[in-house]
Amino acid sequence: MIYHIEISDSDLRNKIKNAEICFGGNRKLKIYGTLKCASGKRMKRENRAFFLTENEAKQNGFRPCGHCMKTEYQNWKNGLI
Repeated sequence: MIYHIEISDSDLRNKIKNAEICFGGNRKLKIYGTLKCASGKRMKRENRAFFLTENEAKQNGFRPCGHCMKTEYQNWKNGLI
């Protein structure tokens, strides 16, 4: 997990370009989603965290976003994850 406040913008762009970051999350709400999610783009920088995989996000106690990851969210909500 990488916190947005701990990484420079250029390093962040490089990690996204090199596929070292694939998901973003809100560390206060414990929700993760895709980097293109409108909900994720609105969150404050100090609340944003980044992950390489969904498993990494889940291991850190995050749940899927209900907007950009509808199927995964429904599975989580129904207790299938």
